[in-house]
Amino acid sequence: MLRAGHFKRWFRLALSLALLTPLFLILGCTKFDLLNATVLSHGDAATKDVDYGPLSRQKLDVYRPAKPAPASRIVVFFYGGNWQTGDKNDYRFVAHALSSRGFVAVLPDYRLYPEVTFPAFVQDAALAVRWVHDHAQEIGGDAKHIYLMGHSAGAHIATLLTLDERYLQEVGLDRTAIRATAALSGPYDFVPSVGDRGVFSMRSDQTSTDPNMQPITFANGDSPPLLLVHGEKDTTVDVKNATRLATAIKNAGGEVRVVTYPKRAHVGVVLSLAASFRWLAPTLNDVAKFFQEQN
Repeated sequence: MLRAGHFKRWFRLALSLALLTPLFLILGCTKFDLLNATVLSHGDAATKDVDYGPLSRQKLDVYRPAKPAPASRIVVFFYGGNWQTGDKNDYRFVAHALSSRGFVAVLPDYRLYPEVTFPAFVQDAALAVRWVHDHAQEIGGDAKHIYLMGHSAGAHIATLLTLDERYLQEVGLDRTAIRATAALSGPYDFVPSVGDRGVFSMRSDQTSTDPNMQPITFANGDSPPLLLVHGEKDTTVDVKNATRLATAIKNAGGEVRVVTYPKRAHVGVVLSLAASFRWLAPTLNDVAKFFQEQN
């Protein structure tokens, strides 16, 4: 006979898997519409489709906590999708997670391949950070406490903004505008898959890469602190991306922390931010604690 605690645990697992299976079979790994439909709002207030630039994909959403503190910390989250797919509306569950911990959450869209190639989407991200910096007080946040976060391709973007100072310099900021960055399941020292090589203006048979597309190229001791979160069973982006980047940053005298989850793969790390799936991994706790430690 199952004890009450065991029954609850198995019931939660069965319910989560029932939701998870159609999520991936029907919508695919970058679509979270079904998941967002199950998210219970924490009472956060959203401002939608704010222009941070003149182009159609240069829009962002702002989510504020139900009970915001004066000058709250701001987290700018960049979603993944192979630099080719994605929509900020698919990631409301991430915004709800962050706002539930008192953060002002900002979710930008950015231009995608084949409309653009690298580095246009990183430049869009820098422009979004500039908007957040300039409007921090207006959205209830503190311009001195802006944090970056991203998953997969979004982690690649957030990490390049953190390590390669040229992007923020192009929009009139420097890296001190970023307090810290949490990157989830990101590629930092990689050869793109054949289907992704066009994103970086590579031929389908080409394996040599542009050093400028690799965050590890810019590992240094002066960048804002980095938290690299990765699932050890990730077959989409090898966990060695995180460990190699961390080693390079540490060797340069920089501040970096690696957290790995032994039983999690690529999507599970970001999925665990949703209230119904937090049993998968303590991603939200780890990220929130890391950001709160950066004063």
